[in-house]
Amino acid sequence: MTASNYRPISLISVCCKTMEKLIRDALIKHMIDNGFLIDCQHGFVKGRSCTTELLEVVDKLCALLDNGDTVDMVYLDFAKAFDSVLHRRLLFKLQQYGITGPLFDWIKSFLLSRMQRVGVGGAMSSRAEVLSGVLQGSVLGPILFICYVNDMPDSIAAFIYMYADNTKLFTSSTDRTVLQRDLDVLGEWSRSWQLRYNVDKCKVMQVGRPVEREAYVMQDINGISYPLQAVELEKDLSVWTDSKLTFSDHAEHAVSKANQILGLIGRTFTYLDIPLLEQLYTTMVRPHLEYSNTVWHPHFRKNIDLLESVQHRATRIMPYEERLKLMDLPTLSYRRLRGDAIETYKFVHDKYSNWVTSLPVADNISTMATRGHTFKLKKRDCRTSVRQNFFSYRIVNFWNSLPDSVVSAPSVNCFKHRFDTHCINLKFSST
Repeated sequence: MTASNYRPISLISVCCKTMEKLIRDALIKHMIDNGFLIDCQHGFVKGRSCTTELLEVVDKLCALLDNGDTVDMVYLDFAKAFDSVLHRRLLFKLQQYGITGPLFDWIKSFLLSRMQRVGVGGAMSSRAEVLSGVLQGSVLGPILFICYVNDMPDSIAAFIYMYADNTKLFTSSTDRTVLQRDLDVLGEWSRSWQLRYNVDKCKVMQVGRPVEREAYVMQDINGISYPLQAVELEKDLSVWTDSKLTFSDHAEHAVSKANQILGLIGRTFTYLDIPLLEQLYTTMVRPHLEYSNTVWHPHFRKNIDLLESVQHRATRIMPYEERLKLMDLPTLSYRRLRGDAIETYKFVHDKYSNWVTSLPVADNISTMATRGHTFKLKKRDCRTSVRQNFFSYRIVNFWNSLPDSVVSAPSVNCFKHRFDTHCINLKFSST
């Protein structure tokens, strides 16, 4: 047990959180409307998520692999990122982004002159002034953090993507000098703004065909260089990513976690009727099997069967398809297909923010010129199985086969209803 592993969480009143929401909305609107917020940042911004970040990363990786490249990808980890933001430097950056007047004064008052103390077993320490850190547990804290790191990618030549403090940069293995130069630039940025990288947790993974590895190094806040650990598997935003982009390891981890919870349910409840079993399964078990499945959608039969085995185990009362119909539980294969279609609908109908990159490209051919609907997708050129099985390629044929009444739905919820009605024969089929 190490004291440094424990970090303060602020308990904030409802009134204060309501005020923070107003400030947050004004701050993020200012950053987006004026073009200050970097495109590669997906954290804590409306219309972006872990899934959108992973989709863009894997799509770019698939494109590089399809061109015959091998990719060197570096995963960076900040040490106590949210607790290390220096207040004075954060305020300086906010002023550079044009945040002044009453809004700036409110944020300054929100950050400065805070005191904290520690209580253990009824004994309290003396009070100490808080000089750094955005409040964990607050509404405004995450937005202040992404403002603090917003200029970090400015001088980066490689591809870089961020979700708050989670950072990845990668490029073709033929551009190794570019990637190492970018690591040196990030090390210099870290020293300038006193946001330390945990070099022991920074890793490099080679994606694609194995070639001779480059020994990349990362400088810590003191300017000392450390070699980066080479890995074949890395947990990225809770998705286990391997060097071949098969995501088989993630499927195994998801099934293991889901089976653990199923076992816990079985030990906890002595009697389960169908409505209670359905509620427990859909709220506690199935989310582990579906988190970001648009990204890691399995295409190997062994992984598809492995995932479906959890639902088999959870509903082991009667023949599988009959019990699914009785409990109104679609197969997981259908749920993944439905998830792909919903994600495509959001991209095609601009349900995401305008500055979110669209992966599927609308063909915009009118129904007068071709059969089908007006939202057909172009199929990209493809030479590798990795790209062929990725979201933006595998969904094209199925999406183009949907009727216009489904793809032209006026809202996401309406699309879900029409999709389920149209695909009723697929909903419970295990084939």
